[in-house]
Amino acid sequence: MLFHDHRHAGRELAARLVERAADGALRDPVVLALPRGGVPVAAEVARALGTSLDVVVARKIGAPGSPETGVGAIVGDEPPVYDRRSLELLGLTEEALAADVERERTELRRREELYRGGRPAPDVGGRTVLLVDDGLATGVTARAALRFLRRRDPARLVLAVPVGAPESAESLRRDADDVVCPHRPRSFQSVGEWYEDFAQVLDREVIDTLRAFGRPSRG
Repeated sequence: MLFHDHRHAGRELAARLVERAADGALRDPVVLALPRGGVPVAAEVARALGTSLDVVVARKIGAPGSPETGVGAIVGDEPPVYDRRSLELLGLTEEALAADVERERTELRRREELYRGGRPAPDVGGRTVLLVDDGLATGVTARAALRFLRRRDPARLVLAVPVGAPESAESLRRDADDVVCPHRPRSFQSVGEWYEDFAQVLDREVIDTLRAFGRPSRG
């Protein structure tokens, strides 16, 4: 195990990012978390950098019979982003996953309303955006979020995670200006194996954390 819990992982990640900020690599940053697991990690980062915290709500599209295996992801009303290699290996098509996409989009809208309560997404144009999650497995959810954010014209787009599969972290350099992933174990199987306490983050914690940073939510 590398981390005691999400907060510990966030403090470790924040220490790396504070170093980069001191070198001038993170000008005018805004921290955006991928809920739910990324929120307590991102809260430590935002606190250390003295900046704002908000969320980008994304939903993973899991493989049939193995929902934790991400084969695609959605953000907002945009089309799904798929891991083409995973689809081919599993013999899946986009059409076969259509019902899963709609189900996940319904849950995505529920969470957006719960976390935002009608509040608009932050304007990231011209700013340094730090997209934070608790780890990278296939990386497809992070890829969908990065592409969503890229279309909003940030000055710089950085993906920051405490731990991840080496190949996933490297592949996401095509979608981010920088990938900060301090721990890239060769024998990576899942994000949770690198946490002593990987308890599920609940909606209540997301809402309370956003409120603590001055982002009122409904709930």
